[in-house]
Amino acid sequence: MAHQSYNFGGRRQEISREAKFVSNIKLDFILRSKPSIRYLDDLRDLLYDRLWSKTAGNCELYYMYRNLSRVCDFSSQTVSREPCGFTRILDEDKTAIEKLGVGYDVTIIPPMMLGAEYVKTAGHYHPMSDCGLPYPEVYEVLEGVAHYLLQKLEEDRITDVVLVEAKKGDHVVIPPHYGHITINPSGKELKMANWVSGRFESIYEPIKEKRGGAYFELENNFVKNENYDNLPELRFVPPIDVPELGLVKGKPMYDLIKTPKKLEFLNRPDKYADLLGKVLD
Repeated sequence: MAHQSYNFGGRRQEISREAKFVSNIKLDFILRSKPSIRYLDDLRDLLYDRLWSKTAGNCELYYMYRNLSRVCDFSSQTVSREPCGFTRILDEDKTAIEKLGVGYDVTIIPPMMLGAEYVKTAGHYHPMSDCGLPYPEVYEVLEGVAHYLLQKLEEDRITDVVLVEAKKGDHVVIPPHYGHITINPSGKELKMANWVSGRFESIYEPIKEKRGGAYFELENNFVKNENYDNLPELRFVPPIDVPELGLVKGKPMYDLIKTPKKLEFLNRPDKYADLLGKVLD
């Protein structure tokens, strides 16, 4: 994939139209706020290509739509077009999500190169939950291809680094102790969803201090970040189904709200520690 410029003006208009209703496999979502936008300036110090990052102008990199809930599922029911009909269904999911203390988000990452490196998210870790384990998270690829770079931090050192390539319909669980970065390695837009606990703020500092994740993904290879000491070799792991959590390829992850028990692991990872410890085997 050649280095490419990106027409943010045209793409911004297209994404703005998507911002009203984000489509996810026969589900319509209403967005309650404008997207959070990550800019190049937010990631400038996290990139492999230092020379490029010093000279490139600031621009939009990706878009995060937070706290979505379903308006209606046209495949399963007939919905009144009157406002009260939509409100009733919207409140049903919204109430269930708030009661669980979780959130459903959608992130859109357009294709581009950041110098020699594929576009990526800033990356972060999760704090410790009340039960004594860091919070987990789970992703679903809605469109495109995602590379999830996961790095395990234990006692101030990285003990494991994993790359999971996920395509449309795949699910990827981020287990406790793993920081993670999402990379769009293709020439197509990446759209992904995530379920996550609503009880914490992400921790960005450890990755910022190292000026990026453990590895950088370039066009043809992965390069170790020299700011980390004694990095383990990168492991490549395929996405797997986790039926115990309702995660089966091609089954929309949003529907887990119908069986709230399946989302319990987000706030109570201690009850699922053995299962979460095997998702990257």
